[in-house]
Amino acid sequence: MISVEEAQEAILSRIQPLGRTRVPIVEALGRVLAEDVRSPRDIPPWPNSAMDGYAVRAQDVAQASKERPATLRVVEEVRAGFEAKRALGPGEAIRIMTGAPIPRGADAVVLVEETEKAGRDEVRIFLAVPPGEAVRAAGEDVREGATVFSAGVRLNAAAVGMLANLGRPTVHVYQKPRVAILSTGDELLDLGETPKAGQIFNSNSYALAAQVIEAGGDPVPLGIARDNAEDLERHLREGLSADLVVTSGGVSVGDFDLVKGILGGLGSEMHFWRVRMKPGKPMAFGTLQGKPVFGLPGNPVSTMVSFELFVRPSLLKMQGWSRLFRSRVEARLLHPMRKSPERRHYVRSVAARREEEWTVQAVEAQGSNILHSMVRANALVVFPEFETKLEAGAKVQALLLEEGSALAAAPEQVTGAGALVSAR
Repeated sequence: MISVEEAQEAILSRIQPLGRTRVPIVEALGRVLAEDVRSPRDIPPWPNSAMDGYAVRAQDVAQASKERPATLRVVEEVRAGFEAKRALGPGEAIRIMTGAPIPRGADAVVLVEETEKAGRDEVRIFLAVPPGEAVRAAGEDVREGATVFSAGVRLNAAAVGMLANLGRPTVHVYQKPRVAILSTGDELLDLGETPKAGQIFNSNSYALAAQVIEAGGDPVPLGIARDNAEDLERHLREGLSADLVVTSGGVSVGDFDLVKGILGGLGSEMHFWRVRMKPGKPMAFGTLQGKPVFGLPGNPVSTMVSFELFVRPSLLKMQGWSRLFRSRVEARLLHPMRKSPERRHYVRSVAARREEEWTVQAVEAQGSNILHSMVRANALVVFPEFETKLEAGAKVQALLLEEGSALAAAPEQVTGAGALVSAR
């Protein structure tokens, strides 16, 4: 058996980013930029008003006050999307709307609330303003030629808006990996079928598809391969049209565990089988015709935890991500834990942030068949290989599975937590 870190190194050293593709900017949301983006012009391209008011020459209102307002002649009105037809002269004002270009000759804007109309074409100004007041300078946001985004940046909603601001309808991003997903086993049924004795629904394929989508990939369901060499080989050959293949089940030491043998017969180079972890020890990785192939365990928790630690980072690297792993925090353990030595345990837990401290507490059931424990958990406590006991109050590493509201849940809401029952 190899360590988790050795397995990750063996995998990621063989994963390369995919090629780039051009997509509409809205479709680029959440994806990694595959080109540098520079601004073709100043943004904003010209000085403009930051508010509704009057464009003035600051020197004409330098002495203005509520007691002694400055009275100016209103010579024009300019709205956003238009520009003034004339330059502003001494003693003049131009009514201006937010976003409209500053007229030639004007150097400040007085907020409309600080003014009062005086007859048909005059305005009284009650506030002295300095040059540049309420004026957005050309290039205040971005200068022409500036690098706005560098390749490797993950695009969020604000970045999409910025691309639109630059006039970019499309952008180059890294391709999404297509991930073939195959479940194995005679006991499995697809949704919509009626189970008989000894049969269960194929939850792994659906959970894996969801994990692939969360990681930015496109799932390619291959269905269920039965426990015979011909069916399994047919499904695996079909999966080679994808960028990466994930199987669940069929990688332990049972008589019907055929995946390893079939992969070898197809010419796969197997890089490891079995990792010193729990759940998820029987986890295999190889390459088949240049495609990464992951053989994940069949128990649903083992499948999902193995995906988190090994497949997800691979998919992120394929998409050009630089940060491949989930966030880790140091947390205070709220109860004792026990386990056997030698394997690292990833304990399904609930982490919560309270003021300046993280706390963490295991969910009540840790069997690798208990999928509901993954529903409840938002973190995995890393219980080191050769330690057998963690006391209440100990500082532990917690791998965060999600960000946001779930992390605010109070640990007391997790019922039945206590001494760890060893996971299969």
